[in-house]
Amino acid sequence: MKHLTDCYTLNNGTKIPCVGFGTWQTPDGETAVSAVKAALDAGYRHIATAAAYGNEESVGVGIKQSGVAREDIFLTTKLWNGDHGYEATLKACDLSLKKLGTDYLDLYLIHWPNPKAFRDCWEEKNAESWRAMEELAAAGKVRAIGVSNFMIRHMEALLKTAKTVPAANQIKLCPGITQDEVVDYCRQKGILLQAYSPLGTGKIFDIAEMRDLAQKYGKTVAQVCVRWSLQMGFNPLPKSVSADRIAENAGVFDFQISEGDMAVISAVKGLGEAPNPDDRSF
Repeated sequence: MKHLTDCYTLNNGTKIPCVGFGTWQTPDGETAVSAVKAALDAGYRHIATAAAYGNEESVGVGIKQSGVAREDIFLTTKLWNGDHGYEATLKACDLSLKKLGTDYLDLYLIHWPNPKAFRDCWEEKNAESWRAMEELAAAGKVRAIGVSNFMIRHMEALLKTAKTVPAANQIKLCPGITQDEVVDYCRQKGILLQAYSPLGTGKIFDIAEMRDLAQKYGKTVAQVCVRWSLQMGFNPLPKSVSADRIAENAGVFDFQISEGDMAVISAVKGLGEAPNPDDRSF
């Protein structure tokens, strides 16, 4: 990958830009509108949101105000936990389309595999939602469908009834959190790994090894994180509300991290663990 708009090819042939712009925790309103416009102005062409973020309307406004044609943007949103099930998924997708001000999504994901409300029937509810998403794809409302926060056990359950293998699995992947087993499983199935929180948490900027590597490569810690993610073959989704940082996070195509340094980054400590989707409180 040499440019922000270079693409991975999903397992249904859809092209997805190699770096996306994430909008988690980006407040609805002018903050989200400005952030999306800044990202598109900086050259991003892949915008990721979710119903749960509460900012779909502002993301849609940002896209419209950017002047970039809708067909030149890869747009992702996610199905929230209370909307699992066949009819509820169809309605939720229509609502997201309305809020985003578009007539199609490029990628639609199940946000979490085991919501608290459906903990005793999660497998059945996921199967129903997936059937609805397959129909949405067949109808042209969605170009590709996938999942988020799914571990191997959730994927295996879904694939019992799925006609379509998920195109992507968006999980927490960052220095020190590499989720090797689920990553290997997804790769064997041809499922793209999307990396949310690719900069980890604020703690990453205090880790000596990361600061040393940033200095070595003449880059910021954030740029080293995004570059590491790309070299791992992931699809990173860095987020920021600062136009300068948004542009800075995209400046990752003029250097290469050595194999030895990649291993150091993968092994850093102090950033916690990936969330367990089976014990979430929502």
